[in-house]
Amino acid sequence: MRVLVYSDDASTREKVRLAIGRRPAADVPLVEIVECATQPAVIKHLDSGDIDVAILDGEAQPAGGMGVSRQAKDEVHNCPPILLLIARRDDRWLANWSRADAVVAQPIDPVVLAEAVADLMRRRLSLTKAH
Repeated sequence: MRVLVYSDDASTREKVRLAIGRRPAADVPLVEIVECATQPAVIKHLDSGDIDVAILDGEAQPAGGMGVSRQAKDEVHNCPPILLLIARRDDRWLANWSRADAVVAQPIDPVVLAEAVADLMRRRLSLTKAH
């Protein structure tokens, strides 16, 4: 499955990549990571239909992951599940506004992130089988 990771910060993308690994859980397929540092690249990849799960950094600049998430949910046909990385637990209401499917607070806990990504992968697999 292809997992998109969006952040303007290369170290954040690396932390996400390391937390997910090749397979975030035993019952999900191997992961291919697609890294993006800009909002136009994210939308291009999501529009392609080749992304199964997207992980967006809520603190990315200049386009934050919350706004990108909301745009994707509004504009991308069959938008994949989106996980939003937030800096503060109080940002959860903004994550709800962004229509993200899952939220993980930073600093990234690798176990929590891997479990959340695996859940979204399972959701995507069940939707794919249903269609």
